[in-house]
Amino acid sequence: MRGKSLVKRAIKGDEEAFLELIHSYQEALYRTAISYVKNEEDALEAVQEVTYRAYRSIKTVKEPAYFKTWLIRIMMNYCLDVLKRSNREIVEESLINRTGVSEDFTYMEVEEALLTLSDYERELLHLKYFEGVKIKDIAVMWNTPEGTIKTRLHKALRALRNNFDEKGDVKRV
Repeated sequence: MRGKSLVKRAIKGDEEAFLELIHSYQEALYRTAISYVKNEEDALEAVQEVTYRAYRSIKTVKEPAYFKTWLIRIMMNYCLDVLKRSNREIVEESLINRTGVSEDFTYMEVEEALLTLSDYERELLHLKYFEGVKIKDIAVMWNTPEGTIKTRLHKALRALRNNFDEKGDVKRV
């Protein structure tokens, strides 16, 4: 697999391999950042900072197959640190997209419902459904049994579903 060999080369100090890896994952990094910081400028700054942090600590990657997971985890930790440091509440900027007022009310409802979940539940849902990380990989990354991850994922989805049930938007049996 080409990705693993690139990671191995990057770990050994090959800067070109590292840049190629970062380039291939920059969209995932940006999406992760924007989902936390909610504005383009901060998200771009986060991508830059995480690229630097990843470069600085590339030698700590133990399993090349989990490089993307490792990188996304650095981004999530960085964004959480930024939000804590600024001591601000996540503002509902999902009402505004890059071109103006959003017409997609479903998106806004999902964003609002996600804000009712804990940081852990949001991270778990983000990894699984927005980044497509496998449960097995999340379990390895968080050093938690797969069954526990499945249970927590199920609970997070149930909490999200209950949020919609309370609003009367969706009734499930």
